[in-house]
Amino acid sequence: MLETGHTWHRCFKGAPEEARNLRRWVGERLRHTDAQTVAHELFVAVLGSKPVAIDATLSTSGDRVRISVGGESELSPLQTHGPGAVIVRALSTATGIRTDGCALWAEMRCHPNSQGQKAS
Repeated sequence: MLETGHTWHRCFKGAPEEARNLRRWVGERLRHTDAQTVAHELFVAVLGSKPVAIDATLSTSGDRVRISVGGESELSPLQTHGPGAVIVRALSTATGIRTDGCALWAEMRCHPNSQGQKAS
């Protein structure tokens, strides 16, 4: 059986006040309990590189939710392994750094009867 899912993408200003908009955007699309927290921690980590813009992508597939957040500059070890990374790892089933070093991602599992995304 093929898994179905959705993908959303949005570009945010590289500013701390955009974190609230990111959390709202994630909460409107994903029903996973920890999605907003994970997205927030990824966003804050990328903010450390002082980007002009931050790209966020949300994807669902079957019982999985994946969040990716990145900017235009390579992230430092503090950004990729700092305090926020501990939170992201604790709430996710898998995490990583995009191959260009400019983005972070996290994947989480949803409950078996949940598709991960909110109804449209």
